[in-house]
Amino acid sequence: MGFSNLKIPKICEQCEKPFEAKTMTTRFCSHLCADKNYKNRKKKEKELKEREKVLEKYVDKIAVLQLREFISVGEAVILFGISKSTIHRLIKRKVIRSVNLGERLTRINKLELEKLFSPIIIDEKEKQESELRKKYKKEDCYTISQVSEKFGANPSTVNRVIDKFKIPKEKIGNFVYVPKSEIDKIFIGK
Repeated sequence: MGFSNLKIPKICEQCEKPFEAKTMTTRFCSHLCADKNYKNRKKKEKELKEREKVLEKYVDKIAVLQLREFISVGEAVILFGISKSTIHRLIKRKVIRSVNLGERLTRINKLELEKLFSPIIIDEKEKQESELRKKYKKEDCYTISQVSEKFGANPSTVNRVIDKFKIPKEKIGNFVYVPKSEIDKIFIGK
């Protein structure tokens, strides 16, 4: 039996490192990566089956919960898929209101939880500001320290002016950049 002299450059599907395969069907660089991939696949399949079982078990309960206005913490866990501790933390921070009717009888308004999961609508002004931020290049911007040196202002004063006049700023690495044109208008105008 002869050996193949083929060396096909490939990338391992598990560790994503390059290796040379001897066949076209090789997917992993080693047996270890193949075993890890197999275990991960089986784990995901098991989790998926468990989720399906939970859904089948609670289908009737979920249907009933959809009609009720106030639900318990356990029912919120089933309905929204968040942990009990998260719900209790939201109650403690007063993000959502609750009524405690006795030991283990905390009730939550379902609409308040639904509001937490509703999509966030971005105003047109915020869209325009984010577009403005994208227009400026790094060469056309000052850092906060450059502004304070050039105009002899305290960095905290510069930050307050930037916030007050809603000047677009962007943090890149350790520095905050603001457009030169906007800063010059404000500080030279004063």
